[in-house]
Amino acid sequence: MTRAILGQAQEGLADCESALNLQPNDATTLDSRAFCHLRLGQIDAAISSYDQALAVRPDLANSLYGRGVARLRKGDADGAHADIAAAKTLNSGIADDYAWYGIAKVE
Repeated sequence: MTRAILGQAQEGLADCESALNLQPNDATTLDSRAFCHLRLGQIDAAISSYDQALAVRPDLANSLYGRGVARLRKGDADGAHADIAAAKTLNSGIADDYAWYGIAKVE
């Protein structure tokens, strides 16, 4: 995720794939892979990776918010707002976190 924040999303994606070869069900790595896809504009891949992370850890606020952003970019406003609301319930400052990561706040 750090590489994606620093503008090296492709390299971050490669790091995530390597880590997932060792631990395929690590929710944090799945979330980081999803974030890399989101930064690269690969919306369907981001949603798929966020879905995988949430299957392992349904209470992962980063994945809920990131999937909400991805769904919004795909045109699924209802799904997006449900995910974002759930994420904000778990972490009230999640929108600020994502703004700091370079992802515009979503209200």
